[in-house]
Amino acid sequence: MARSTHFPAAPRGNSLWSVFLPLLPFMLSVFDGFLAMGMALPVVPRHLHDALGQGTVMIGVVMGCQYLSSIFGRMWAGGLSDARGPRRAALLGLAAACGVGGLYLASASFLESSPSLSLGLVMAGRLLTGIAESFLITGTMAWALSRVSTAHAGKVFGWIGVALFGGLAAGAPLGTALQAAFGFAGVGCAVLLAGTIGLVGTSFIVGAPPSLHARLPFFDVVNALKLPGLGLTLCCVGYAMINTFAVLLFVQRGWEGGALALTSMGSGFILARLLVGHLPDLVGGARVALYCVLAEALGLALIWAAPHPAIAWLGAALTGAGYGIGFQGFGVEAVKRSPPQSRGAAMGAYVMFQDVTMGLAPPLNGMLAKVAGLDAVFLGGAVGALGAALVAWTILRQD
Repeated sequence: MARSTHFPAAPRGNSLWSVFLPLLPFMLSVFDGFLAMGMALPVVPRHLHDALGQGTVMIGVVMGCQYLSSIFGRMWAGGLSDARGPRRAALLGLAAACGVGGLYLASASFLESSPSLSLGLVMAGRLLTGIAESFLITGTMAWALSRVSTAHAGKVFGWIGVALFGGLAAGAPLGTALQAAFGFAGVGCAVLLAGTIGLVGTSFIVGAPPSLHARLPFFDVVNALKLPGLGLTLCCVGYAMINTFAVLLFVQRGWEGGALALTSMGSGFILARLLVGHLPDLVGGARVALYCVLAEALGLALIWAAPHPAIAWLGAALTGAGYGIGFQGFGVEAVKRSPPQSRGAAMGAYVMFQDVTMGLAPPLNGMLAKVAGLDAVFLGGAVGALGAALVAWTILRQD
């Protein structure tokens, strides 16, 4: 039987803060997990390029493979969450994050003697990162929704997202500093430590019982969410481009502070969630998503045309803000369309649409970068955000 700690039930009310305390334990779990993953995010592309001599296409393949493994991870995690309870899925995700750190440590040990094996271990780490992320987010989202009313679904997406991007934003500069001081092995040790802390802390949170009702097949759930899922797919393109290519763009332009583009994106995401994260519950997910993905498109255009790193940082912050609320807005629409007995599968299915973009966009845009330059991938992300705005408009017309 799971060990438990008491935390308060969600109070009534519609303010942004009304579900903060019940969500705090889940936020801490997500922060720890994504701190671990965020430390590797700016480090792996530079490691692949500088230490292993890989080009943009292979970097895109290695960075993108995480999100392809996430697709399968979400199918597994959603079913496990509904059948055995979301606590188990979240703990498995954090255990996988520890495994990622171990793979990076092993990769560093083979860097000189067998570069091809070292590359394979980095790729294995990225694949396991996809499993870790999918289990952690699917589990904690379903777990959190079991604690609060679905009327607060937007706040659940909002606060869990703040923790996610808080971990990424804190992890990016920390990982860069650790690599500079201790090399790739130091980053692997830190990933392992952060994952372990999250695993131990999360084991003390009380579990939620599994649903006793008949569950829909996973792909029936996917079909029910296809329209908000398509909106999420398109608005994720710019997020994927900043994660994968922002550091290399700064290097190409001779600028310092490439990791700060990731931090700026995360900071914009968090600030937007704090200021306007309550709006999807109040005025509708699609209506809010429409304006926010247009702001995301503007931010990506700023990065594409930036004459100075400060403009690129501003564009990254605007992209993070627009993407963050867009994710939340389309997520509210997804919850409205999901059956209660398959809530874990629905959370997995919704974020799976993001995984499709995150898996395919980096290698495809790596090819684009090879032909048209790194700048072009950010213009492509802006086009994707405009497509997401069209999807939001379609949902509004249907409603």
